[in-house]
Amino acid sequence: MLTFLEFFAGGGMARIGLGPGWRCLFANDCNKGKCAAYRDNFGADDLVEADIAALTARDLPAARADLAWASFPCQDLSLAGARAGFSGARSSLFFEFWRLIEELAARGRAPRMVVVENVAGLLTSNGGADFIALTGRMAASGYRITAMIVNARHFTPQSRPRLFIFGFGEGAAPAFGGRPEAGEHAPQALLNAVDDLPADCASAWRWLAARPDARRNAALADLVDQGTEDWRVDLGAVALAMMSERQRRVVEDLRESGARHVGAAFRRIRWENGERRQRVEARFDGLAGCLRTPAGGSSRQMLLLVEGDTVRARLIAPREAARLMGLPDDYRLPTGTTDALKLCGDGVAVPVVRWIAETIIEPALASKADAA
Repeated sequence: MLTFLEFFAGGGMARIGLGPGWRCLFANDCNKGKCAAYRDNFGADDLVEADIAALTARDLPAARADLAWASFPCQDLSLAGARAGFSGARSSLFFEFWRLIEELAARGRAPRMVVVENVAGLLTSNGGADFIALTGRMAASGYRITAMIVNARHFTPQSRPRLFIFGFGEGAAPAFGGRPEAGEHAPQALLNAVDDLPADCASAWRWLAARPDARRNAALADLVDQGTEDWRVDLGAVALAMMSERQRRVVEDLRESGARHVGAAFRRIRWENGERRQRVEARFDGLAGCLRTPAGGSSRQMLLLVEGDTVRARLIAPREAARLMGLPDDYRLPTGTTDALKLCGDGVAVPVVRWIAETIIEPALASKADAA
């Protein structure tokens, strides 16, 4: 059975995505609410609730793990935040994670593979210097490195593009390919970031052959509880009043169709004619917007229900957010709404992890081919 270490574990979404063919040797997080949810769903045997900066290699298992997964904090890298980058207190915790990888390497226990997940804003943070710093540390530790953007919309009805950076150690050989054309999985920002890598890091870079194909078989309406008792006409009217004229025309067209439509919306601050205006921006393409938390720089997502002439609205519920992350309905969420939404908004989409595991990680670890 393949083994893994799960850093910044949150509620254990990477663990669920890896699946039953994997065994967790160690998990770590410092957030009390997330750790409580982790223990509630998986037990307490593998989890160490502690600040990662306080850990050393002595706190980690003696066995060499096949994989180390790290979905480290994104607040300082997100385009919705203050963009402090690796000078910020949260996102700079990557270096504490990598310190542990280096300590393991010094003891001959470096994981065969490493996956680091974060927002695409990492590519341009501090003018690209943060991406260079991160990949440089991985390359210096002997890993072949690559990266790609995977959007959860291919797997679940949520638009959630995320950057996945892979490190392949000795004996881990995925299917590499040529430099891709600019596109969703390799946007121009990623191509530019790779072009700017220093020589020692560029020599360790490879491009993956794998690309996600569309396999999503559910729309937002399929995951939303559509009973009308919690939907409010007055909130629908408020949402309509806060929309731009173009957005209201979209809703009016939906009303005229007479069919039932479910959409998702965020409140945004926009500059119009030199003034700041709060707008409700909605989408009715079957997808929710990217789930976030207030700490990530955005408000709680709103749901809209258009049915005939009636427009109702309400805030997204924790269980709906969990479904959008690919969590099963028997996953035990924190009882508090804020804690539950934070767990979901800070997590990694479960079916994305499963696709990465079955398409990239597991074949790489099974391969004996020379990946150089």
